[in-house]
Amino acid sequence: MATRDRKPIPKNQAEIVQDTITPFLNQGKPISQNVFTHRENRALNTTRKTDKIKDIAIGLEDIDYALMHYFQNVIKPTIVQDGNRIAVQVMYGSPERWQSVQADGYYRDTNGKAVFPLIMFKRTNVEKNRTLGNKIDGNLASLFQTFETRYNQRNQYDQFSVLTNRTPSKQFYVSVVPDYVTISYDCVLLTNYVEQNNKLIEAIEYASDSYWGDANRWQFRTSLDSFGITNIINTGEDRISSTTVSLKVNGYLIADSINQHLSDTNIHYSPAQIKFTFETDSSSEISIAGGKSAPKTAMGGTSFADSYNVNVNSQITIPENLSNYLLANKTEYAVSFTDSTATFNTSFLTAPSPLPATTVSNFTFFLNGQLIDSSSIVSFADNGDGTCTLTIDPAQLGVGGEPITFSNDGGVADQILAIGKFV
Repeated sequence: MATRDRKPIPKNQAEIVQDTITPFLNQGKPISQNVFTHRENRALNTTRKTDKIKDIAIGLEDIDYALMHYFQNVIKPTIVQDGNRIAVQVMYGSPERWQSVQADGYYRDTNGKAVFPLIMFKRTNVEKNRTLGNKIDGNLASLFQTFETRYNQRNQYDQFSVLTNRTPSKQFYVSVVPDYVTISYDCVLLTNYVEQNNKLIEAIEYASDSYWGDANRWQFRTSLDSFGITNIINTGEDRISSTTVSLKVNGYLIADSINQHLSDTNIHYSPAQIKFTFETDSSSEISIAGGKSAPKTAMGGTSFADSYNVNVNSQITIPENLSNYLLANKTEYAVSFTDSTATFNTSFLTAPSPLPATTVSNFTFFLNGQLIDSSSIVSFADNGDGTCTLTIDPAQLGVGGEPITFSNDGGVADQILAIGKFV
């Protein structure tokens, strides 16, 4: 086929924007600073070929649909005529329909018959709301929202995952924060009689200042701005009562265009880990796999390798007293208590040098199975006679300003448990 016989193929939105900005990419700035490569990290790029979740996009049509859905499924406007309850038809006012209503005061269908009762609404104005948020630059947005999925294929169940305590990987979708707008709508209520029109006004007014829309999609806060005067229109033998209602919708928009993808709509995964417990062999030595040199281990700001002159080229040797202290984690119950103190029939395990001395930070406390927050603990001291004493602040332990103390009311004593480095 000759070239002159080919029909031109229209460009999509991305190609149009690309052709517009390409001549300016090399003027004054390196190419690495243009909107396509700014902050790009190829290590974070994730394929979405098998992704069933679409990018989040909210348009003006979604807000129109939210109002239509709320009218039809929540308000469900009806009137009573000749003893029968009739559902009121709801219609969006396209330019042709709206012009017909404004010119004639009523709407006729394709057969020329006047349609009433009828509610027709039309979007009249869109105003940007800068009081809720501003992304500053649409091509390089910095504010994002993160959504976590319920299921991730990386977390398929197997026995190895259970045995190794593998942390599940979480899947997140990132979307830009939307632009907030205030949208105005005009509604025309057409009925036969003023009494029927009043019922429609009351139903819409009662639904004002609530969130309109489909509960499974989008919802927008809608307020009733004003009512117009109910007019009586006589057209031959038809008698129509007409009222204009103004609605104001607080909406938000995320455009489905090239700018949204430039902003950074992507998918991310949290890291999964395999955790191994701290173990030692009979000789208190920990071998390094493959004979590789191990990094120096530090805890509490103290380097064990430096303190014990350990050779880390092939293995790390930990003294037995240090190993026993690190592995100690005993459970003890309080043997007696008062309102704010509890006594345990044991003593602290002495920390070997160079570790810091054993303190309250080496213990965890529970009251009837509930964790006692560290802010509620005044002190926990070794009495030197084979007992330890825990002191709490009842005001800090309380909820809602009511202090909580250790009690033995009704013959049922509280259970106070401590877990930590006991002898």
